Amino acid sequence: MSSDFGPHSRRNSVAVKVGSVVMGGCHPVVVQSMTNTDTADADATAKQIQQLAAAGSELVRITVNNEESAAQVATIWEKLDAMGCNVPIVGDFHYNGHKLLSDYPECAQALAKYRINPGNVGFGKKKDDQFNTMIEKAIEYDKPVRIGVNWGSLDQVLLAKMMDENSKLPEPQAADDVMREALIISALDNAARAEEIGLSRDHIVLSCKVSGVQKLISVYKDIALRCDYALHLGLTEAGMGSKGIVASTAAMGVLLQDGIGDTIRVSLTPEPGGERTNEVIVAQEMLQTMGLRSFTPLVTACPGCGRTTSTVFQELADSIQAHVRSQMPVWREKYSGVEEMTLAVMGCVVNGPGESKHADIGISLPGTGELPSAPVFIDGKKTVTLRGENIAAEFRQIVDNYVSNKYAAK
Repeated sequence: MSSDFGPHSRRNSVAVKVGSVVMGGCHPVVVQSMTNTDTADADATAKQIQQLAAAGSELVRITVNNEESAAQVATIWEKLDAMGCNVPIVGDFHYNGHKLLSDYPECAQALAKYRINPGNVGFGKKKDDQFNTMIEKAIEYDKPVRIGVNWGSLDQVLLAKMMDENSKLPEPQAADDVMREALIISALDNAARAEEIGLSRDHIVLSCKVSGVQKLISVYKDIALRCDYALHLGLTEAGMGSKGIVASTAAMGVLLQDGIGDTIRVSLTPEPGGERTNEVIVAQEMLQTMGLRSFTPLVTACPGCGRTTSTVFQELADSIQAHVRSQMPVWREKYSGVEEMTLAVMGCVVNGPGESKHADIGISLPGTGELPSAPVFIDGKKTVTLRGENIAAEFRQIVDNYVSNKYAAK
């Protein structure tokens, strides 16, 4: 399907306020993440939320799946408040959300948004009653709701009905096309029902998550043409490592380029022992490399070739990237505009000096078989040549000095 949206244009979605964060409308795309702790463990959950927020997550979703977890949500919020962390928390409800929101009013109040999956709210008359209860609680506590339809838990009654109707057509559509339409219809019909109950459009976010790149692009291009609700993007199970990163950026990059999407989540499966915060970093870098937002200075570095058999420039690039990320929480609070700083760490004389001059701060190492001797360029001008074994530490100090001198204090 062709898109009616131009590159980087913001579509006319309704703005939704989630705690202190506004998404949709003309506001920047918001980065969301999700905890993988047992929510009943308030200490572990609050700690991970704080880590995700420190990494740059602007919304954090938590599982609220039983009474034990619902009973701890208010405590988690209190612990975060004591840490000085005010990131909005989204409650993820399946099957029993109507009961938990009713029985634990302090949970309903502490959450900044509710996520409802229409495929997991019950069947028949119970489905209508339980969905209605959740929407009524959102109205009572003035909370926005994400109506999140999922490929793996699609309303089977709706799907069966649409498949049956499709089979009777003179030229039936492919089953995948019917499923895609069922996702969209489920989201739109439930949003309309929420409005009929009394939830305003500026309290509704929609998502239609699938696990395939082309299917996600197709679904969201279609639904974006058929509504003005704020849209949450994400592959439902992106995967692990490079596969998850590539799949997420391939799918969401196409949609974001067309101005589709108001909040994103990169659903990475963590590597064994890996950091949960990696999904936040990938989401930020996706938006930043596309020119949609700036979160932290990014380091340009050459890939290396036969001229760069020394690992000095690789180690330096890694050291500088790690230093910038570790300092960014402090810089963000102290300096205005530092997230837009550009850095370059180059490995040889072919493109090194030129690339270094284009960055705010750049360093160009000499290449193969030579003693480290690296000119440093600041704002396009060579300022010093670093030599010896302490190049990394000296270059980090140059970066720190540049930040404190260049960017205005808040």
